[in-house]
Amino acid sequence: MLSRLISLTAFGTAALLACAASAQAHPHRSDDELTAELETPALWADDDADADDPAIWVDQDDPEDSLVITTAKEAGLYVYDLEGEEVQHIAPKPAPGEDDAPGRYNNVDLVRGFQLDGERVDLAVASDRGMDDLGIFVIEDGELEEVTDPDTGWIFSESQAEINDEHTAYGLTTWQDSTGAYALVSRNSETEVALLKLVANGDTVGWEKIRTLALPAEFTMPDGSTWTTCDDPGEYAQVEGMVVDKATGTAYLGQELVGIWKISADLTGEPELVDTAVEFGLPGAYNAETDECEYGENPGFGGDVLRTDIEGLTIYYTGRGKGYLLASSQGDDTFAVYSLTDGNRYLGSFAIGDGDVDSTQHSDGADVVNVSLPGFDGGLLVVQDGDNTPEGSDESSTNFKYLEWEDVAEDSGLDLAQARGRR
Repeated sequence: MLSRLISLTAFGTAALLACAASAQAHPHRSDDELTAELETPALWADDDADADDPAIWVDQDDPEDSLVITTAKEAGLYVYDLEGEEVQHIAPKPAPGEDDAPGRYNNVDLVRGFQLDGERVDLAVASDRGMDDLGIFVIEDGELEEVTDPDTGWIFSESQAEINDEHTAYGLTTWQDSTGAYALVSRNSETEVALLKLVANGDTVGWEKIRTLALPAEFTMPDGSTWTTCDDPGEYAQVEGMVVDKATGTAYLGQELVGIWKISADLTGEPELVDTAVEFGLPGAYNAETDECEYGENPGFGGDVLRTDIEGLTIYYTGRGKGYLLASSQGDDTFAVYSLTDGNRYLGSFAIGDGDVDSTQHSDGADVVNVSLPGFDGGLLVVQDGDNTPEGSDESSTNFKYLEWEDVAEDSGLDLAQARGRR
């Protein structure tokens, strides 16, 4: 237990004070809204389908054949074209036993040019929360084909009983350098993040665990008090949204109830807080009778931008080492934008409002590319909509929204006009 209670003093209380001061200096957020170009079909909760995370695969030879690969948890993976039409569905793995859960694909990302069985291939890599493993797929001729090594094993668990406790693989992002291809995988209900190296084994792909990082679960506040996030007993401040800046090898990790950290993508060195949630330091106590947290007055130790949960992170590049970090601020249905330079300076926030396509709320995952694609000048931004349900409907649905980056740059109210992407 003590290993989980890592005080922020280890990273320097001064860093927290600086972060809080920076938050107070943030410019006023934009109240402007932009709208989505189109959306994917609804995924219905009654069908155990829950949209979560997208990854945009650009077909470099035929851009019109590019794909949006998405996770839908217990409903598996859905693959869409640039018009938002479904082109493939992959069911999750079946439950290994009668009392066990089936596969559950949570997050997905891409690997380009992976050496497999004598060829260079592109991979889609998904975290499988139900199996505590990865699902790995080759992208070929517009379709995904699974190539997961069945003998790799579990990422965090030691037994099926542990898997059934659901402290398993959760968030995921990938990155590559001269030594190979890697995945960062977070753990559900824990503060851990694991670094995995992807390894070819004949015509399949497995992984080797390199190391793990445990982010803090307890923090020292500027007034000397200690604080931890309020959750069910035995659950801690998990990470889900993650992205790696490919130019600098910097990983950005979204600890949902805490803030955004950055650290070397190989998980060496000390993590540094980029920004904290408004609710950072908010005192709360779990009430077992109501199964809810009861909160006190906010002491104002947090930032003034991100509202919990902090979810999908993605990067729009404007040049080598330059661009924008986007973060889903789920609690107020906005996306916060930070510079990749200037100490990750906060630039403003935007919301996705009603137009020909309905608005976006409670967004989980997001992905963006800076390559102009048919119908999407300057690039494509895809976000999960956590509340796609039409007004008056008794059923709950989710889906994904597609936005043209030039609309984001021009209509968000932010100074992103110089970001036009590659043609």
